[in-house]
Amino acid sequence: MKEILFLKAVVIGFFLAVPIGPVNLLCIRRTLLGGRIIGFISGLGAAVADTFFAFAAAFGLSFITNFYVQEEKWLQFGGGIFICVLGVMSMLSHESGKPEKKNGGRGRGGFQAFISSFFLTLTNPITILAFAAAFAGFDLINPDEGHAFAFLVVTGVFLGSIIWWFTISSIASFLRKKLNSHVLHRITQISGLVITVFGVLILLGVI
Repeated sequence: MKEILFLKAVVIGFFLAVPIGPVNLLCIRRTLLGGRIIGFISGLGAAVADTFFAFAAAFGLSFITNFYVQEEKWLQFGGGIFICVLGVMSMLSHESGKPEKKNGGRGRGGFQAFISSFFLTLTNPITILAFAAAFAGFDLINPDEGHAFAFLVVTGVFLGSIIWWFTISSIASFLRKKLNSHVLHRITQISGLVITVFGVLILLGVI
């Protein structure tokens, strides 16, 4: 029985990470520029943020949910500004695809990739509501089961999210090897434009 519930949590974690948005585009862009490791680290930041939302939903931490509902507009506004900045920086960047360095995504670049994706995901109030709805739909919210059950659900969500980010970074890494530097540069510029558009649309929804 617990195995089935764990698999449900994995499925939820995977599919709630799938929708194409700014974080997915950042992961793809960073993979195309720096390789699979830096792209995966970027996705890992989003996975940790998703796990935080899953934790709040699984343990019934209503004060966190209430905070996101009450401060929804400010969070979206901050997220929209952040996305626009990242998008503009991407468009103005003169980087092109380069061979992966020996240290991969370690160091300052990896930390920045992780933190930016982490905070970008945290600014999306819809995510915590999506987890709460998914848990209720899959009957994964059961206070009578205790903390062990909730931790099992949260672990499953984290694993599912990690599977998605590993998958998308691996696909982008494969494409990176097939494309020349000029094409990679164009793709990353276009992705920057799309990211900026996402940010503007978020801001228009708030104002």
